[in-house]
Amino acid sequence: MTNKIIETAQEKFALLIEEQLRRIEKMKQDTGWVDYAALSPIIIGVCFGDGIGEFISKQAERVLRHTLQEEVKKGKIQFKDIAGLTIENRVKHNKAIPDDVLEELKSCHVILKGPTTTPQVGDPWPNIESANVSMRRYLDLFANVRPVKIPQDNIDWCFFRENTEGAYILGSKGFDVTEDLSIDFKVITEQGSERIIRMAFEYAKKNHKRRVTVVTKSNVIKTTDGRFSRVAKRIAKEYPGITCDEWYVDIMSAKLIDPARRHEFEVIVLPNLYGDILTDEAAQLQGGVGTAGSANIGKKWAMFEAIHGSAPRMVKEGRAQFADPSSMIRASAMLLRHIGFPKEALKVDMALEMCGQFEKKKVITGRENGATGIEYTEYLLSWLDRPDLAEKWENEVEKLKRQ
Repeated sequence: MTNKIIETAQEKFALLIEEQLRRIEKMKQDTGWVDYAALSPIIIGVCFGDGIGEFISKQAERVLRHTLQEEVKKGKIQFKDIAGLTIENRVKHNKAIPDDVLEELKSCHVILKGPTTTPQVGDPWPNIESANVSMRRYLDLFANVRPVKIPQDNIDWCFFRENTEGAYILGSKGFDVTEDLSIDFKVITEQGSERIIRMAFEYAKKNHKRRVTVVTKSNVIKTTDGRFSRVAKRIAKEYPGITCDEWYVDIMSAKLIDPARRHEFEVIVLPNLYGDILTDEAAQLQGGVGTAGSANIGKKWAMFEAIHGSAPRMVKEGRAQFADPSSMIRASAMLLRHIGFPKEALKVDMALEMCGQFEKKKVITGRENGATGIEYTEYLLSWLDRPDLAEKWENEVEKLKRQ
């Protein structure tokens, strides 16, 4: 009986190894990065998702359309609304991303995506894979980039989270070996580690950052995290002007809330699971996960999203119209910057800070005692149209620095 159990497990494990070896060969053959300046038009897909996703995604699309209205008129930018990524449609097709939806996503150059529901134990839905994990894999969106800025605390972090490996890549392919034993898998490759770590160092170099911090648990997870650590040390030698240090994920989570040390960090690169956890912690320091956007970047496609979930409870309680669109709007600013509109992106970022941190004439509470997402977005658009936006923002930042 024991031999049969082991043979079955070996067969399953062999299939997973074959799949990963094929993926490695594909990474070795990767071509260069897309040149957005050479595209005409740039097609922006808007995928609403589940729960509050439709409510907050539409507000972010409003901001993008407002900001890019001249480019749309000239035919340089096109928007494409993509339906079909709801949990109901995914369950109907029993796929994380139905085939027709995936083809629509691939027809776009960049995607603004609302939160999607991932089934978990006890849900009424079958155990289909996360749409996010699948999209990152299908489009090879290997870099999850999450900036966090807290001017009053002199914090300016940029996290580079590996997106397609680690503990998540085979998250739906673990198995119960027996009634008493369950096994999941973690995957780290040389190629996957190199491209995310090099991207972090290149960002540091281009943005005049002096420090890249690598986060692992390589003292315990010696093989996979050990590989990530070794690759980082190898690549660091190519960037002599940048300090590279390694922190273990447990102490790093503490240092992010240490007032004496946290401002010293600049660029942080880490495997998938650790990045998921630490970036939520960092976003909470910034004002909550509802304030943070996220970029998922590959060589051919890029996807931009909020870092929080679909909040089905808000929908169930009839409060979806009060959901905070700030995270999706911040993601839209990242999208603008990625496709070559840095000045417009900066204006959106400044307007968000004026509305969310400084003047606060419209406050989102998630309930009837606060503004709706529509009202908040109209307030933000009014700031985008003000010629004194940059001046007002700079004055508020200076006030914070003097406190």
